[in-house]
Amino acid sequence: MKAIKVIAGKTRKFFVMAGVMMLVSNGVKAQKPAGPPGLAPASAIAVRNPVAVNPTSIKDGKEIYIKNCKSCHGDAGKGDGTKAGNLDISCGDFGTAAFAAKKDGELYWKITEGRKPMPTFAKKLSDNERWAVVNYMRTFKR
Repeated sequence: MKAIKVIAGKTRKFFVMAGVMMLVSNGVKAQKPAGPPGLAPASAIAVRNPVAVNPTSIKDGKEIYIKNCKSCHGDAGKGDGTKAGNLDISCGDFGTAAFAAKKDGELYWKITEGRKPMPTFAKKLSDNERWAVVNYMRTFKR
C-alpha cells in the first residue's frame, strides 16, 4: 500500500510540474520579426554610412558587387543578372526613385542579413566592404 502512495505522489508531482512548464512555456513564444520579411528595423535604417563616398570606396564596392551580386542583380543593378530568371522573386532595380529613397542603413542591413534566396553577407564581407557596396549601389541612379 505504501508503494502505491509513493508512486501516486510521484505521478502527481510529475503532472503538476508538466502543467507548470506548459503554462510558463506558453508565455515564452518565439519573437516574430517586427515587419514583413526583408523589412529593415528602424534601428538599422537610422545607421549612418561610416565609409566616405569617394572614387576608392566606389571602386572597391564595384569589385565586391561584381563578385557577389552581379549574377542576380545584373551589371547595371536592374535585377536582370544571369541567375535572376531562376528566382521566384524579383531582384529589384537599384536605379528607381523608390530605391534612391532608401537610407544607407537599410541597404547595409539587407546586404548583411540577406533574404532568401539572397544569402547573408555578414560573415563573408567585412563591415567596410558592405558599406562600400552600398556606395557603389548609389551609382545606379537613372
